[in-house]
Parts: sequence; structure tokens; C-alpha cells
Amino acid sequence: CTDARVNQVTPALFARYPDAEALATADPAEVEEAIRSVNYYRTKARALIGIGAALQERHGGAVPRSMEELTALSGVGRKTANVVRGVAFGDADGVVVDTHVKRVAKRLGLTAHTDPERVEKDLLPLIPPAERVVFTHRVIDHGRAICLARTPLCAVCELAELCPSARVV
Repeated sequence: CTDARVNQVTPALFARYPDAEALATADPAEVEEAIRSVNYYRTKARALIGIGAALQERHGGAVPRSMEELTALSGVGRKTANVVRGVAFGDADGVVVDTHVKRVAKRLGLTAHTDPERVEKDLLPLIPPAERVVFTHRVIDHGRAICLARTPLCAVCELAELCPSARVV
């Protein structure tokens, strides 16, 4: 399942379930139907309902701000927590590392790692906090359009001169 697919289903999902209480009390079959085009939609529907319930019980329905509180929610990992913190709160203590960010960073020689947390650790000192959210969006777009997984388009890449992988891939 791609982030693009998730981005397609979330507006309707959030319109139908605008807060934690609505999600916590949702009919699982209806949530499944709302996200059916996403991989593992049944598992994710249960996780979303569980997150809604946990937000109600532990946080009064509010989305917590800290990495620790977010990742304590079942189904929320570091990537999702960084997205929430960056988009909802403007906190840029972390870098969102998805498959595109990981691939582009590795090809550019910004990291030697494949583990998302280690990639994030390598990127953090390279990106000013004020640029981290925008950086993530730009790198994801670049990974989707140019630095493709199987056949990167190095011939049209504006970063090719700086990229050690452009001569290899």
C-alpha cells in the first residue's frame, strides 16, 4: 500500500469520523469499507478503532504531541508519529522515513543504512528543523517521479551530478 493510496482514503475517512469518539464507536465493517482500497484494510480498521478508543481513554480524545505517547498507541510507529508531529503540530524533531526517503537517501550517500530509525538518525543533522517537513515531501515526490526503485531516471535527475548512484544504477 502506498502513501498515495492512504492520502486518497483519509479525507473521506476523517470526514466520516471527525474525532476520536466517532472512530472509537465506529462499526468495524463501515471503517473497513471506507479504507478497503488500502492493503490490510481489516487489520488497519481494527487498529484505527483501537486508536480512537485509546485517544478517548488516555488523552481525553486529543491527539498527543510527544513521540512517546504517539508510539504507545497500538499501530502507530515512528513514521506515523513523525507525520502527525510535523503536520498537526509543526514539530520537526524527526524526519519521516518511508520507502522513498530511505531509497533516495541511500542512493545519494546520505546514509548507509536501511533501517528507518538509523536512516532518520543519519538525516537529522543534515536537515535544519525548519526544513524537515518540506524535505520529506520533496524527497518522497522525487522518489515517486524520478528516483524510482527499479529503474531510476538518472538521465533527467537534477541531482545526478551529486549522486554517487547515478553512475552505478
